[in-house]
Amino acid sequence: MALAPDVSSSTDPSKKELPGEHIHAPGLQGFVFALFLIFGGITSLNDVIIPKLKELFTLNYTQAMLVQFCFFTAYLVIGIPGAKLVKMIGYMRGAVAGLLTMLVGCLLFIPASQTATYALFLFALFVLASGVVIVQVVANPLISLLGPPETAHSRLTFAQAFNSLGTTIFPIAGAALILGSLADVSAADLTGPALDAYRSSESQAIVGGYLAIAVMLAVVAFVVWMFRNKLKGEKHEASAGLAGFDLLKRKRFGFGALCIFLYVGAEVSIGSLIVSYLEQPGVMALSQEKAGSLIALYWGGAMVGRFIGSAILRVLSPGKVLAFVAIGAITLLLISTNTTGAVSGYSLLAIGLMNSIMFPTIFSLACEKLGSRAADGSGIINVAIFGGAVVPLLTGVVADTLGSLYIALVIPAICYAIIACFGWYARRPAVA
Repeated sequence: MALAPDVSSSTDPSKKELPGEHIHAPGLQGFVFALFLIFGGITSLNDVIIPKLKELFTLNYTQAMLVQFCFFTAYLVIGIPGAKLVKMIGYMRGAVAGLLTMLVGCLLFIPASQTATYALFLFALFVLASGVVIVQVVANPLISLLGPPETAHSRLTFAQAFNSLGTTIFPIAGAALILGSLADVSAADLTGPALDAYRSSESQAIVGGYLAIAVMLAVVAFVVWMFRNKLKGEKHEASAGLAGFDLLKRKRFGFGALCIFLYVGAEVSIGSLIVSYLEQPGVMALSQEKAGSLIALYWGGAMVGRFIGSAILRVLSPGKVLAFVAIGAITLLLISTNTTGAVSGYSLLAIGLMNSIMFPTIFSLACEKLGSRAADGSGIINVAIFGGAVVPLLTGVVADTLGSLYIALVIPAICYAIIACFGWYARRPAVA
């Protein structure tokens, strides 16, 4: 499986392993699963913060989506440097660097709250996301490395289930802590010093949540540092061309990278709009706190689907399964936007189940046969996650321009259609 370093771990001198196939490191998979849970949970908290900041700073959809834009722009800016850092200091030390960067981002919420400045919140999210990018550059290839290549699709999907566990748990706590603190008064009714005081007071709920995460990150970083020499014989091939972008010349990898861009964009767009969508009178007319708690169903569906998918992908063609779930997501979008009430709301939430195997399957299909171009491929895939910045912002612009969240959902529908095409294209094994 691709996205693994050039490591030779065979104990049989008569058996020559291919570079970067896998490594035997008992107990290390549990550590990697924990990383997936952490960065998944932190990313999903954006879906809770968006309606909070939208109310505090009286933002429109486009302005509110700047939260996701700043967060996911880190993938564009940090993806390649992060891969270079990991190649230079190794996977375990790279994980520590990423965790500490995330910790700094969490602490930056303190001055952002004290000054009640939206721009500072966005900067804190960018720094936090920069650490997430570095950790993800480590986690995705490492889980592919820790086992035989033929089960990489299934193993990565199983690891992504822990990512979804984080995205399920964190919004539940975040909705109660952050959205549940909204006062009876609205920021739109205040001006001057009263508005500043209200914003500062209400944003303390955000600070409390991220300070708790900062403590957790410090503990995990310390534990990872204690095991920094766990991997032996780690090697990385030097980049060919500009930071490995020559890999995009490979049709399968280039198409797959595009689909990572589109998938993350579609997933984040829907997740970011769930609260606003479920609040609409024509859907479920819920309060912010209640709608926020239902975000867990969206991400929880992805978690359940990944555990199931890890088994299905062992027996069925990953490409065909990918095409099937992408078409399923489009079908659910059509149902949601053409119905009302609970059917409309829950069909949108059910898209999480369709999303379940998309990222790991696109990732592994795109990266087959990369071999020792491990970190390069991982860095470029992480740059493609920049779609989480672009597509939600575009969706927000469409919602503001046309005045309809229903019509805006055509943007993620287009993304899913292209992903379905990639699944069918990649249904056969890659050729080296």
